Amino acid sequence: MEQRSLRVVSTNKNFFTKLTNTISRLLIPTKLGINGIMISIKRSSLVKAFEAYKNENKDEAKKENLSKKYEDAYTLYLEAIDKYIMDSIYKKVKNGTATEFEKDALSNYYEVIHLKQTEYLEYKYKKQQYLLQLDYQTLKSEENKIIPKYERFYSVKIEQLYKGVLKHYSIQLADNLTYQDKNIIYDKIFTLLEDYITEVLPLKLKLDDSNMYKNIISQYEKFDRFTVGKLDVKDTIEKRMILLGISRQLFTHSLPLVVAEQCYVKILKDLRQIIISTKIASKKEAAYKLLIELIEDYNIRLLSTKIYWDKPSDREEYKLFWNEYKKLQKSKEEDLEKYEKQKEVLFIKADLKKLQAARRDYSKIVDFYKAKLVELGAMREIKNKCKTSEKIYSRIKRQEKKEIG
Repeated sequence: MEQRSLRVVSTNKNFFTKLTNTISRLLIPTKLGINGIMISIKRSSLVKAFEAYKNENKDEAKKENLSKKYEDAYTLYLEAIDKYIMDSIYKKVKNGTATEFEKDALSNYYEVIHLKQTEYLEYKYKKQQYLLQLDYQTLKSEENKIIPKYERFYSVKIEQLYKGVLKHYSIQLADNLTYQDKNIIYDKIFTLLEDYITEVLPLKLKLDDSNMYKNIISQYEKFDRFTVGKLDVKDTIEKRMILLGISRQLFTHSLPLVVAEQCYVKILKDLRQIIISTKIASKKEAAYKLLIELIEDYNIRLLSTKIYWDKPSDREEYKLFWNEYKKLQKSKEEDLEKYEKQKEVLFIKADLKKLQAARRDYSKIVDFYKAKLVELGAMREIKNKCKTSEKIYSRIKRQEKKEIG
């Protein structure tokens, strides 16, 4: 494939929409016939090669040969999009007939070169993603009759590319990264998951003849509420919680459990920070309710499936928690209000124990938890002490701290 290529590095959807419209005009046969004809030919060959490959299930040697033909057709198809689109835009810029947008589009070429030198794997996957999405959007805008067949290919290939990028990010998190660099990777993971669920999952659901995605429909509908309007920090965390929940069913291999656990820990920290920094009581309480939901999500969706633990003691500790949780489930139908209260206490105590064993200073959220336990009747406050059945916690007010001179 030629070196001169276009790739959008940012996730500016406005940019992508404008470029799709520009490319649609470029591909109209009456204006630039050779572009549309060549891409159409390569696309048709690709769809035929894909169908032949997918339908061959008996002869392994034949399937291997068909696989090679399919990959060759795929390469030629991408080259057709890349070469002719870039040549068209490049010539317009060179001749001085390009719009400001088209000039900006071509200038992104230099960003591609930079990305290729520093993050080649990400470049390799995302360039293919971009070209495929571009042609798919063009087909939809033209209502091309090949769309039903093309979508079968597209849904398979685009998913493979997303999984490739996700696996690449997961491997990067295993490196010795700074706190800031890790946060950048976390943001990339969440952005990629959101893009997949927004851009690809609707097509997967549309083509789901075997009802494979029935278990994520409710989660998908919850996520859909966060696709419109401006989101605050709490809303963003809730959206990310839903994304992680869906990912545990869609990306169990490309987003390994150990990485998903790190992502959960990240948003747990973010949510605790919101609770201790928010001054408005209603917002603090809303963040707290979400925290309880997130703790349950983390423990049930993720930790309950965890097989390998770094410390056997942590595994035994979780077993005790899990047994308590299962006991509570039995009382859910008898008294829902009592169940919710007991569950809240269980979750707070479990999180409190982890925070008190941590090296970092979590004193503010610890104090908040203790106050909640007192409110729930699970801890007694005696003057400057809070007492539970396990330990006595001393609380000294700041104004009482004086130097003895």
